[in-house]
Amino acid sequence: MSTKKRSLARLHSGSSRGQNGGRSLDNSSHQWSDTMLKQLMIGLVALTMAMPVLADEPAANAIDQDQRMEWWRDARFGLFIHWGLYSIPAGEWQGNTNHAEWIRHTAHIPLETYNQYTDEFNPTEFDADEWVKMAKQAGMKYLVITSKHHDGFCLWPSDQTEFDVSSTPFDRDIMGELKEACDKHGLKFCMYHSIMDWHHPDYLPRREWEKDRPADDADYDRYVTYMKAQLKELIERYDPAVLWFDGEWEGTWTHERGIDLDEYCRSLKPDIIVNNRVDKGRRGMAGLNAEGTDWRGDFGTPEQEIPATGVPGVDWESCMTMNGHWGYNKLDKNFKSTTDLVRKLIDIASKGGNYLLNVGPMANGEFPEESIERLAEMGAWMDNNGDSIYGTTASPCPMPEWGRVTRKGDRVFLHVFDWPADGKLVVPFAAEVTSCKLLAAPQRTFETNATPKGLELMLTGDAENSIASVVELTIDGEVKPIK
Repeated sequence: MSTKKRSLARLHSGSSRGQNGGRSLDNSSHQWSDTMLKQLMIGLVALTMAMPVLADEPAANAIDQDQRMEWWRDARFGLFIHWGLYSIPAGEWQGNTNHAEWIRHTAHIPLETYNQYTDEFNPTEFDADEWVKMAKQAGMKYLVITSKHHDGFCLWPSDQTEFDVSSTPFDRDIMGELKEACDKHGLKFCMYHSIMDWHHPDYLPRREWEKDRPADDADYDRYVTYMKAQLKELIERYDPAVLWFDGEWEGTWTHERGIDLDEYCRSLKPDIIVNNRVDKGRRGMAGLNAEGTDWRGDFGTPEQEIPATGVPGVDWESCMTMNGHWGYNKLDKNFKSTTDLVRKLIDIASKGGNYLLNVGPMANGEFPEESIERLAEMGAWMDNNGDSIYGTTASPCPMPEWGRVTRKGDRVFLHVFDWPADGKLVVPFAAEVTSCKLLAAPQRTFETNATPKGLELMLTGDAENSIASVVELTIDGEVKPIK
């Protein structure tokens, strides 16, 4: 941040909730009312936020991408949490039961009606420590929570709006409690933040069905100023490791605005990781950047899908739900099996990506029982086999029919989904193997032989795990794939 920007920011020491209570500021003959000073400060802050980050500020890029991405690439597995006012209706509105976090839009709920959920938001069972412990026990290394989803409701006490957790009966700093718990248990604390905002009067465009909210006086630049002020709060108060943007696809957001917001966030925290949805460049749900332009963002964001062959040389993260919704839907019991979830994690790691698995907490602050069970079961597999996921790189060979492959230095991990009945497993590469053993039971060793089709393993005994048994190879020298 430039000296001018820092000096302007210092002026903004009060809250938009009116902390001074109308007292006179001094006893001189040129007294200013609190209202006048507040207007001045708001104007100065607005000017500051609207200014693009200057190109002569090298500090924003002082930490290169490899440095800031190192922990993220090693982590491979994170928890996504979609939680807010939309958890209260739990997916149901006027007989329709297929809603979730988009319910205000999909059910066409008037703003004044939706705002009333703030009087009901009181998750007395919320326990940040318990949430983070479940994530850690599942083998996750980071947590991404919705600071603000598209409905505009803020899960932290924001100085910029009354539409936040402080206006609810709960009135606790959810972001602060989760940040403290993540620090305590060694997880990286990260935040999802929506560029789209259906609540703010200056956000454009309006929903097509919102006939009761004229946009004549809306000013999108003023909304961007508001969003930047909120992001400044989040970065300075909670120090998130990742800002996970979303809602950038509407026409009001532009590539130029994406560049400006990316640079603004990095000016506040040079080592912050920002996803590619800060910009306009992703190819739909595939989540990867279109070619031909310098799109901003540190990693791609495939949604509800896994790239078929991975994306060599690109950082990416598949975000996926456990059932059919991101936010809580009380009637959605279509949960993926633990086997499916673990194998998705393995598949993603074998292609060089990260897995961001979602939980939609209930209105009372608890995780659904089905989510709790699956997190615990995934953790049991990770306890014995996590070394084959963390810090690994993509498979050094074509994808085998029997499972997936990851690599870490001179070790190659074979994730065997289908344990061969005759004990013979052919790995499609050639290499000099110095050891071959089960990762979860290293006393079980196996013989290997070189064949024209690849390395042949003689897997004696039964599968160690019905989800995936991991065989660890130690390699001396090169791995040569066989197609």
